[in-house]
Amino acid sequence: MGIDANIDEPLSLMEHAPVIQSLITELRSGLSLYWEAAGRILEPCGVILEAPTEATFSLQKNFFSMLFLYSYYRAGLPTHRRIIYAATLQCLRGMVTGCDNLLDDEYKQTLGTDIPVTGYRFRSVVDIMVSDRVLFQILMDAAERKEIAIDRVLAASAASMKTMTRSGVEEASEEAGISAILEPDAILETIHHLKTGILFQCPWDIPLTIETIADAGLKPLLEGLYRIGIGCQILDDMVDMAVDMRSNRHNYLVSLIHHGSDPIEKERLIRSVNPYGSDDQAEICARNFPVAFKQALEISNQWLTDGLEMLFSREHQALVSPSIHFLEKRIGVLQQVKGVKA
Repeated sequence: MGIDANIDEPLSLMEHAPVIQSLITELRSGLSLYWEAAGRILEPCGVILEAPTEATFSLQKNFFSMLFLYSYYRAGLPTHRRIIYAATLQCLRGMVTGCDNLLDDEYKQTLGTDIPVTGYRFRSVVDIMVSDRVLFQILMDAAERKEIAIDRVLAASAASMKTMTRSGVEEASEEAGISAILEPDAILETIHHLKTGILFQCPWDIPLTIETIADAGLKPLLEGLYRIGIGCQILDDMVDMAVDMRSNRHNYLVSLIHHGSDPIEKERLIRSVNPYGSDDQAEICARNFPVAFKQALEISNQWLTDGLEMLFSREHQALVSPSIHFLEKRIGVLQQVKGVKA
């Protein structure tokens, strides 16, 4: 499949798989639970919540949630609880995105409300607070329906903070900047291990307080999600190279260049961060470092391949390739491939 392929093409291949069709239905039910609870919480506050559209429930918008939901399916969790967990996934998404918005001083919407766009920091705070309250409400509603034990509600609610906090601590540690460019492997094993690898296992924190699952069946699924997370973070670093350098944060691509053996790219990197150099900030772009760019793309592809092959069952291995293509396209790396210098 060429790099100019439409982003929806790999998704159309996935959507034809019967298991994915079934999980999309469950995902829609879970997301509906989230939006209904969010509306009930916001209404007394005088905040109007926009009704979800068809795009809200699309696979394109919920690809990662689908991967997590698939892991629940692989583990044999019952359908009615998978729907509950699909709702809690959206809660986690709201909290993580809200925190990222505040840390990165931006706003990626998770809840459409009538709060002025100019107050984007407050909107992020509301997104976090609402998602946290929705999470507790969904768990309580499930307990009232006897779908989960009431004594598990507090444990499940508390579990949602565990992994996200570990990941957030890593994000916070970079706010003051970094003093050294770590080796590529060190970034993966320390920084990205917490920042994204462990974060991709977070969707299992709540189910593990409720379900009884054999470790032998769960371990490869968690490892698969971990590897997918690392692969995605490498792709993110390739796209965010300039942002990370300006913010003085760890970046895998920068590490590959700095510790690599290509003298031209190392010199170009030095000029990029030297305000008195012959080049300007335009040099800080992944496409201007083709050797390291190709290496990073191959490494991320291997992490994603290994992770997805572990996640998908034997009969669904055909979903690995379109999943990787979608992720590379969605994160923005394939758009940069076209501009990489020869």
